[in-house]
Amino acid sequence: MISKSTIVVRYAETDQMGIAHHSEYPVWYEVARTNLIKCIGLTYTQMEQMGVMLPLSELTCRYKGAARYEDVLTVTARVESISAARITFAYEVWREGEDKPINTGSTTHGFVDSRTFRPINMKKKYPDLYNKMKNMIEG
Repeated sequence: MISKSTIVVRYAETDQMGIAHHSEYPVWYEVARTNLIKCIGLTYTQMEQMGVMLPLSELTCRYKGAARYEDVLTVTARVESISAARITFAYEVWREGEDKPINTGSTTHGFVDSRTFRPINMKKKYPDLYNKMKNMIEG
């Protein structure tokens, strides 16, 4: 399963040359990841209320082109891998009308209890949610 989120590059996200600042891409990843989680019928807020948080443990971001002010972008997100302890999402940022992504990246998140912030075994503690997330991986 892949989610697609549309982003229009805002002036505040650009530098003096009108190019999107490198720090904006992880923010756009978050938009796409949040939309992907909604595809399983759950919001991030609902997941946290259940007792699960996903702190970031790793981020990769590869720049292959530049996004500019007012570019229309599509940010895709998918689950790349999942274990009982962590989940990795993969992202691509596409500029409208182009045939290859201008950016690719990934984020890895641990599963922790929202009250104690201690690691949890998702497979044991929330098997239904774990299976929904696992089923998002394209085979």
